[in-house]
Amino acid sequence: MAVAPALADAFVIEGRRPLSGRIRAAGNKNGALPILAACLLTGEPVTLSNVPRIRDVDTMVELLGDLGGDASWTGANELYVNAAGASKFAPDVGLCSKMRASFLLAGPLLSRFGRATMPPPGGDVIGRRRLDPHIHAFNELGAAIDVGDTYDITVDGLRGASVFLDEASVMATENTVMAAVLAEGETVLGNAACEPHVQDLCRFLGSLGAQIEGIESNVLRIQGVESLSGGDWSVGPDHIEVGSFIGMAAITGGDVTIDGARPKDLVSIVPGLTKLGVLVEIGEDSVHVPSRQQLVVQDDLGGMVPKLEDGPWPAFPSDLTSIAVTVATQAFGTVLMFEKMFENRLFFTDKLVSMGARIILCDPHRAVVTGPAQLVGQRMESPDIRAGMSMLLAALAAEGQSTIGAAHQIDKGYERIDERLRGLGASIERVDA
Repeated sequence: MAVAPALADAFVIEGRRPLSGRIRAAGNKNGALPILAACLLTGEPVTLSNVPRIRDVDTMVELLGDLGGDASWTGANELYVNAAGASKFAPDVGLCSKMRASFLLAGPLLSRFGRATMPPPGGDVIGRRRLDPHIHAFNELGAAIDVGDTYDITVDGLRGASVFLDEASVMATENTVMAAVLAEGETVLGNAACEPHVQDLCRFLGSLGAQIEGIESNVLRIQGVESLSGGDWSVGPDHIEVGSFIGMAAITGGDVTIDGARPKDLVSIVPGLTKLGVLVEIGEDSVHVPSRQQLVVQDDLGGMVPKLEDGPWPAFPSDLTSIAVTVATQAFGTVLMFEKMFENRLFFTDKLVSMGARIILCDPHRAVVTGPAQLVGQRMESPDIRAGMSMLLAALAAEGQSTIGAAHQIDKGYERIDERLRGLGASIERVDA
C-alpha cells in the first residue's frame, strides 16, 4: 500500500477514547534510509524487509532510481535494490530538498565514483543541523570539498585515517562508515554515534562483507575491503515509534501491547518515561502498557523537581522529547524538559498551551511542564515529524475534536498511522486539508 495522497493532508481526531489491543512496531526509518543509500556500495542485488512504507523512504527509492539504480517494492514492506546500473554522482536537487537524509548518499557516491555533488538537503526545521562533521570526515579520508550552491566532493581514492567527529552526529557517523568500508587501509572513527539505527547500518554492511569493529560503542574500527556482495536484510524495529506508542497508551488510559520491539533499544527510553510515572512490562520482543495508569512525576531525592534531558545514545533520544512533553502534561507533578540537541524542537509547545497545557518555555532548550492539565481539542498545524506526533498524542487525550494539518509531516516518520491507530480504537480520520 502506498503512502497517503498529499491532498488528504489533515487528521481529524475525537479525543478521550482509551486505546486497547496490539500494534506492531514498524521498521526504523532512520535505519532504512542509510541502509538504502549503502546499497550503492555493491553492484549485486540486495533484498530489504521490514522497510517502513513512509514518504522519506519513497523519496530515497526515487533518488536511487534517479542515480540509475533499480529500487522497487516487491511487497508491502519489502524492497529489491540493484545499484549495478548507477551512473550519476549528482542526485536530483528537487528530491534532495525533500529530506535531510538525502545527504547520506554522499559517502556511497564518493566511494563508488570518487565524486559526489550534493545539493543542500531539506528536512525538518528543528534547529541548526550542521554538515561540518560530514565534510571534515571526508576531508580526513582524502577528499577535497568545494562548497558553493552545492557540496562538490572529489577524491582520488579514499584512504583510511583516524577521524574524530566534533559532535556525535548520527548521519556523519553513517556517511563516514559508508565512505570507509571500501577505502584503502583502516579507519578509526572516534566520537561516533551508536544509536540503534547506526548499529543496524553497521551490521547490514557486515552482512555484505564489510569489516567493522566496535559496533554499539563510540569508537568504530573499519578495515577497508575490496568489494561488498549482495544479500538480504531485515531493518530493525523503530524504538522511537515504540516510545511514541508507550506514551500514547499511557495518556489515553489504554491497555496496549506493542509487538516487534527490541528491549535493548529501550535502555534509556523506559527509565525516561518512568520519570513521568509510566509503567511498562517488557517481554522478549514486546512491550505491554497496562490500562488506567495514574501518571505521577517521580521527584528527585529531597522532593526536587526532576529533569528529563536528551543526548546522544544511550541517553534519552531527542526524537522522543516532544512525546515526553505531551505525556508530562497528563502527569501529576512538575518536570523540567531539557532538549540539548536542537534549538527549535520545543517551539511547538505553544500548540499544547492553546489546548490547555501548563508549560513554561524557559528558553529554546528548556521547558517546565506541570500537570495534569485538561486538554481541549484545537485546530493545529504539524511543523515536523515528532512535534506532529506529540500533537496527535495530545489530541487523543483531549476533550472534543482536534484537527492537525500538514499530516504529511507525520507520514514522513510513521507508517499508516491513522489506519494502525484505528485498529486500537482511536477515532482518527484523514481528510482533505
